[in-house]
Amino acid sequence: MMHPATQRRAMLLPAQQGMALIAVLWLVAALSLMVTGVSGVVRQEAKMIGVAKDKVTAQAVGDAAVVMVLQQLSADRTILQEITETSVNYQGTEVAVSVMPLNGLININGASLPLLTALMSVGGGLPEGAAQELAVAVLDRRESSSLDGRRPERFEAIEDLMQVPGIDYDLYARLAPLITAATTGSGGTTVNPLAAPPEVLRVLANGDEGIAARIAASRGQPGLDTTGLDANLARPGGAQRRYRITAQVPMADGRIFLVDRSVYFGARTRDGLPWYTFEARQMLQPAS
Repeated sequence: MMHPATQRRAMLLPAQQGMALIAVLWLVAALSLMVTGVSGVVRQEAKMIGVAKDKVTAQAVGDAAVVMVLQQLSADRTILQEITETSVNYQGTEVAVSVMPLNGLININGASLPLLTALMSVGGGLPEGAAQELAVAVLDRRESSSLDGRRPERFEAIEDLMQVPGIDYDLYARLAPLITAATTGSGGTTVNPLAAPPEVLRVLANGDEGIAARIAASRGQPGLDTTGLDANLARPGGAQRRYRITAQVPMADGRIFLVDRSVYFGARTRDGLPWYTFEARQMLQPAS
């Protein structure tokens, strides 16, 4: 007959083995979750690194395309009056490039109150009352004295527009493609419709898509009919040497990486170039 103590141990052994098995299974499950989590983090980090690499590559291609167009403009001694579209091939990538005289943009350092109001209303999508209030706020910020009290406090860059109370980043992002903050030689109270991109033409037409599309399609032809544009906002301008050059770099995932520079062709700079860049911007557009 089995000793009572031995009998108890024999009865407890299967239970202990069962508990040990459960503990091992829990440990295996926990380790599996940890491995899965680490794998997910690694995949996410690899994806982020890939995206960052794609952006850096796209920016390099865009910068190269912009410089190639600048070199061609310099070699041709071209002075533009109208917006011009071209394309360049850089290392097998076809890049669309636009060259826009800056008087085709709305200069926040010179635009009149009606033009700023139309910018906020049509370009920013604000109600008329709110648009006019912000336009007045921009004028107040622009015309306020500097710290020494000697000159108006002009906008040094378009990003300075976010210093105006009521202009958040979302509104700024809608306005940025339509504006410049040049201080001289780039338009003033009105805009040159020959050089204006379609989005600016909409502003000059007080939101009329049909008029903007008609004028955009007719540019380059003699005797451009600008009927329908607000005469208080639009006025043909002469040729000038300040441009915004924008390269549209296609990415593998269908998105477009925009690289643009605002440049001035003038006296040679210290590095020997016949132009200098006074504003630069990069932006990733979502896939259409």
